[in-house]
Amino acid sequence: MKIRPLYDRVVIRRKEEEETTAGGIVLPGSAKEKPNQGEVVAVGEGKVLDNGDVRALAVKVGDRVVFGQYAGSNTIEVDGEELIIMGEGEIYAVVE
Repeated sequence: MKIRPLYDRVVIRRKEEEETTAGGIVLPGSAKEKPNQGEVVAVGEGKVLDNGDVRALAVKVGDRVVFGQYAGSNTIEVDGEELIIMGEGEIYAVVE
């Protein structure tokens, strides 16, 4: 199944969670923090401005991005994979 977000929304695949600490301690599921990085899977067509023009998004499919710990509260499951839908404004940076 394909997904196409609307307007200035972005679909992101969250980076895998860390299973162990740097010291080698295995973390239980409840102690793990959700990663704040991911890969852009799909982007909308852009933000509609007040004058009716459409401004293209600054991110593209394949970009690695950084977002807030609690950004993207809208999660969906597509083909058995959990994806996050968030607005472009919730993305802090692109990792190059």
